[in-house]
Amino acid sequence: MSSTAWKPAVDGIKEVFHAHFTTHAYPAHTHDAWTLMLLDDGAVRYELDRHEHGALVSGVTLLPPHVTHDGRSAVPTGFRKRVLYLDDSVLPDELIGKAVDTPMLVDPVLRQRVHQLHLALDDPLEASSRLALIAERLTHHFEGTTAAVYADPTLADRLRDLLDASVPAGITLAQAAAELQTSPTHLVRAFSKRFGLPPHRYLTGRRVDLARGYLLDGHGAAEVAVMAGFHDQSHLTRHFRRVLGTSPGRFVR
Repeated sequence: MSSTAWKPAVDGIKEVFHAHFTTHAYPAHTHDAWTLMLLDDGAVRYELDRHEHGALVSGVTLLPPHVTHDGRSAVPTGFRKRVLYLDDSVLPDELIGKAVDTPMLVDPVLRQRVHQLHLALDDPLEASSRLALIAERLTHHFEGTTAAVYADPTLADRLRDLLDASVPAGITLAQAAAELQTSPTHLVRAFSKRFGLPPHRYLTGRRVDLARGYLLDGHGAAEVAVMAGFHDQSHLTRHFRRVLGTSPGRFVR
């Protein structure tokens, strides 16, 4: 049995919890948050509001707040899970009843998006962008609707101006949405359609460009990481290699 939990600097996420359980069984309990769970191995059986359900690796499980549930491994080898606890700003209470009826969704796109969100938790803009699209897809699943189409032709360019003005300090998706008087999901979709990449990737590219200049001016990689808006040198190196195919050190040599 092993587990780890932390709170990322991402609006809407109250806690991240990763665990590997073999014999542990959860007693009946509730949460004050939405529980968004991926299984990476094994299977889980649980009762939700006195009805039996199962969670599988192929699906995404969403347990609503304030509804009693328990949990236990459905196989002798146990299970590995990754959980995001989401506050009520992410999903409306109106979805609780439908989530009780259908807590597991077999949706490969949704599962991939949740997986990518777990990988992006150290980047608040990227994580918020991914969370907005996840919330939209979950809402459409439970409401039986499709994604809205937005028609403001200036929105993407106005967001780009905001991003350009925020290098290296950065801007959160919530701040940008408030500034432009629209929703976070609207921003992500409009920008991606206009420029062919999401806002967080655009901002990362601008930071990499900034880092290139600082490196060529003779600054060390650790100093450049801070100057260009990255968390640390490893964060800079990871994105620098992804964009340019080489490390900061090899770039200047």
